[in-house]
Parts: sequence; structure tokens; C-alpha cells
Amino acid sequence: MKSANSRPTIFGVVLACSLAVAPWTSPVFAEEGVEPVHGVAMHGDLAYGADFEHFGYANPDAPKGGSLTLSALGSYDSFNPYIIKGQAASGLGLVYETLTTRSLDEPFSEYGHIAESIEMPEDRSWVAFTLRPEARWHDGKAITVDDVIWSLETLKVKGSPFYRFYYQNVVKAEADGERRVKMTFDGTVNRELPLIVGQMPVLPKHYYQDRAFDETTLEPPLGSGPYKISSYEPGRSVVYERVQDYWGRDIPVNRGRYNFDEVRFEYFRDANVALEALKAGVYDIRVENSSKNWATGYSGPAVEKGLIVQEEISREAGTGMQSFAFNTRRTKFQDPKVRQALAYAFDFEWTNANLFYGQYARTNSFFENSDLASSDLPSDAELALLEPLRGQIPEEVFTETYASPATDGSGNNRKNLRTALNLLKEAGWTVQGGKLSNASGESMDFEVLLVSPLFERITAPFIKNLERLGITATMRTIDPAQYQNRLEQFDFDVIVGSWGQSLSPGNEQRDFWGTDAASREGSRNLVGIADPAIDALIDAVIQAESRDALVTATRALDRVLLWNHFVIPQWHSAVERYAYWDKFKRPEVDPKFGIDRFAWWVDQGKEDEVIAAQEESSEGEATTQ
Repeated sequence: MKSANSRPTIFGVVLACSLAVAPWTSPVFAEEGVEPVHGVAMHGDLAYGADFEHFGYANPDAPKGGSLTLSALGSYDSFNPYIIKGQAASGLGLVYETLTTRSLDEPFSEYGHIAESIEMPEDRSWVAFTLRPEARWHDGKAITVDDVIWSLETLKVKGSPFYRFYYQNVVKAEADGERRVKMTFDGTVNRELPLIVGQMPVLPKHYYQDRAFDETTLEPPLGSGPYKISSYEPGRSVVYERVQDYWGRDIPVNRGRYNFDEVRFEYFRDANVALEALKAGVYDIRVENSSKNWATGYSGPAVEKGLIVQEEISREAGTGMQSFAFNTRRTKFQDPKVRQALAYAFDFEWTNANLFYGQYARTNSFFENSDLASSDLPSDAELALLEPLRGQIPEEVFTETYASPATDGSGNNRKNLRTALNLLKEAGWTVQGGKLSNASGESMDFEVLLVSPLFERITAPFIKNLERLGITATMRTIDPAQYQNRLEQFDFDVIVGSWGQSLSPGNEQRDFWGTDAASREGSRNLVGIADPAIDALIDAVIQAESRDALVTATRALDRVLLWNHFVIPQWHSAVERYAYWDKFKRPEVDPKFGIDRFAWWVDQGKEDEVIAAQEESSEGEATTQ
């Protein structure tokens, strides 16, 4: 499942959760024979026992101190990440906390954070959390059961529509003792639901008694996390300082983490400006998403002296789907044959060789780089789910193995373009006077909406190939705030859509592909899918009772999504590319399923040298907005 925070933060990681019993000795009252546990896992046993002291990828002896400066693109106008209004600042996840926290050592495990223990019955019809007595807001007041209940109710009523959808099956939340809160569900079979509420951000009820929750604000918020906002320049930068008396500093999920005294986000106009700013010493760490930049962009004195390090860090988590995504709410994209035809105009092999320096592999699954990805023909277990849907789903699901259109990489794409024209003809589109038109005389023209100039060099050859089909396609790059607004209102033809996937997909799939989300502004069903067969397969994913059942249901869903041609798959990489100033140390063991930069720390001996070099580099190179 995805984090319950619908706005990406520095903690924008994929979360997964469900039941694995592990005895807990906290003096709470067990109910109906349910034992309190210190953590939960989707399938199997937890990696960490009730007496664990810290995550294996955190160093409990890491020194505190120093600073971490990161980059962000665009701008911001709000410190409220939980409403649909405004553009929230980066890093606000450092201020707020949730009842449970994910372990990046395991694909699907969660451990108590604000909650010291969790109770769930076998049928998962309710969940209860017992709060830690030491949990505190930054003003010193205790985090209470009332805060948890108020947070749930407020997010459902006044928060982003995502929360209303996400928590709709929680029918009651009630205090059950001074520190115990019980949440009861509506009876829907939903194995993730108990832990979905564990990922809910807990907000201070008393703070909002005289403040409007559903309005944007630049008043630094009251939180309970390891950091709080110390200074900011609207739209330009925001600085977080470590809370010296942070209540959760020594609980197991945090020990050895959050080591920087200061975390700063600097905002830049676009990714190219941000790259130059890194080399100029304006910030410390960059995750490089451009293969061209990675191959050719890192030069200059700091790189030559070894002060900026380039490192590829392997990841075992799935890469999900990045694609040219169609808005099927547009009439011209409602025929799957049309969408399939347009995919033949994208020449990945040429793009990879000539623009990407051969750094990528073609994506052929919505769950790429994981055991959840479909391959070959459906297994018997998958067929048990798919056969009842025969006639409602593409027949190719049963007879063919999906593969994105391929070329020889020469740039001569004539064979694929002929295939595209044949498919378009079958769909009722022909070239008339050099323009692709349908029987009604409507011409095929559309806009590819972009948020980063980096994609212009990739989109331009695609548009050229479309022109050879008689299609008039244009591209338009807009600023992040405007782009976000247009996505939330589904105001686009084609975008570069990206759906990250956890190794335990669940309820977030309804928001990605479900019928109820298709017409709900602000949802992540950007494609506009409203298909009962897909809804049924999503239910199978959510209700899977074992890892094998989950893999089977997810592969079946993957096949149906692919053969509907909702997107043109692009590419993926099994590594993350990091460039950073060489002032950091990190634990000897990296987590298997993510990168935890907040388990890193500053090497004081190196920091002085780096600061001097950064100050020298920044004298006249890059400027922020």
C-alpha cells in the first residue's frame, strides 16, 4: 500500500502492512483473546523481535550534528500537506508522525511509532492502538487518543479527497481507556485496512481549535516529529531544525536516525538549474533522474577533486510504471486500438541508445522489477481469477505474453508505423490530405503535457513519428504548481505518468485504477479507468490472504491493465543514481527496499573541507529562484 499522505514528502516511500503476531508485554488490556503486538507484517514473521533496539540499517552510535541540504523544484505556498489547496513545502514529513513506521529491511512490515502496541483480531474487523505515554507535541502537550480520533475525522471531512476515499471503511473510532484508541471497520474484507489507519498522520487537535484546517498557511505548524521549521523564504527555501528534546529520539524505530542538526530544502526553477547548483555547492545530495546528466553532466573542480561522489545504489523494491499516459476521458483515446497504435510510434531502442547512453531497460509491467510482474501466459491460479471475466477483458490476456513494441534501434521505424496505421484503420481512422481523421472528420491532434524540460528531448522524437502517421501532437512544459492543478482536475490529453508500487500492493490500487476514483478530482486514477473487471481484480489483490495469493492476483491485474493499453510503457532502472558532496557516512548495511538518508550522518572531519569547497564553488555559479 501507499503512504496515507497523498502529497509526496521526503518520506515518500511505499508502505505495506498486515498481520504477524509477536507478543508484547505492555500492560494494556487484551480484548477477545487478541494479544498486543509490537509490529505487524503482511505475510510471515517480523524480522525484529519485541526487544529490538534499532533497525539493522541504522547506527545507534551515529553522531548528531552537521547539516543536510536537499533540492526541490518549483515553489511552495503552504505548510499544510493534507489538503488539496496550495502547493505544500518539501520535507513536512519531518514534522509530523504516524502511529506506525515501516521497516525498509522488509517488504511489508510496520512497527509501533506513536503507538507502543497494536491489537487486531483474526478477522481484522477492528484495530486498537495503545499510545506511548511519552509521546509529545513540540509544545510539550501529550499526544492523546482525542488527537488520533480528531485527525481521522478531520482528514475524512476536510482533508484531500484522497483521505475520504482511503478511510471510508472506518465506521467508528473511539477512546477505550486513557491511551487506547479502537477503530472499527464496516465488515468489508480488506486485509490491509487495520494498518492503513496505522499510517495516518496524527495531528494536534488543540492547535487547530482556533485555526482553519482546510486553508493554506505559511504559519510553521505544530508537530511531534524529529524536526520543526526554524526559518523559510516562501517559494525559495525552508529550513528544519532538529528538536533537541524530541520525545521519540530513543524509541527503536528512530534510534540512530535523524542525525542532522539542520535539514534545508532549496528550490530551483528546473532540474538543469538544480544540477548546476549542486556542483556550485548550494546543496548536498541529488538523486539523478537524467541519464544524460549522469553520463556527461558531472564535471568541474569539485568532481575532479573527488569532493562530489557519483554512486549507483541497487534497489530490490519494484520500480512501478513510468509511461506516456492517456486520459481516456478524452473521446479520441477511448478505443484501445487507438492507444495501442500510438505505442508503435515510440521508439524506445533508439531513444535508449542515442539519448540514454544505454542505461535503461524497457518496462513491460505495472509492477516492474518485482515478483509481482506478469510474464509468460497466465498460470492456473491466475486463470481461476481471469476466466470468470472472459468477455469483459481483452482476449490477448489469455493467449499472448505482453511486450511493448520494439525496434532495431536504427531509427528506421517504418515497420512499427505500418502496424500503427493498420490498427488505426481498424479503429476507423485514416489519413486524409495528410491528416489522420475519423469518419466524422475529426482530426487526431493532442498535447503532451510536461512538468520537466528533461522530457522535451524524449518527447520530440515521439512527436516526429506521430507526424508520420498524420497526427498533430504538441508538447507543453509548465511549472509544477500549474501541472499539479491540471492533473488534479484531469485537464490534459497525455502526460508522463508514474505509478510507484510497493512489494505489497493493496488499497492504493483503487485510487490508481478504480471506478470510484475515476471521477474524483485529485485522485491518482489519472487515466480515467472505470471498469468493473478491473475493480474485481483490485478486490482480489486487497483480499489476498497469503503471499502466493497476492502475487497471483497482482499478476492478473497487471495483465489486464497492460492489454488495455492505457499507457505507453517507458523505461526503468534497478539502481538509484546518487551524486553527493563527500561529507557523509552511512551504516555498513543499506536497507534492502529503499534508501534511508536519515540514517546517514555527517563526518565532521570531511564537512569542514566540503564547506570550504562549497563556498568557493558557489561564488557566482548557480542561483536559486
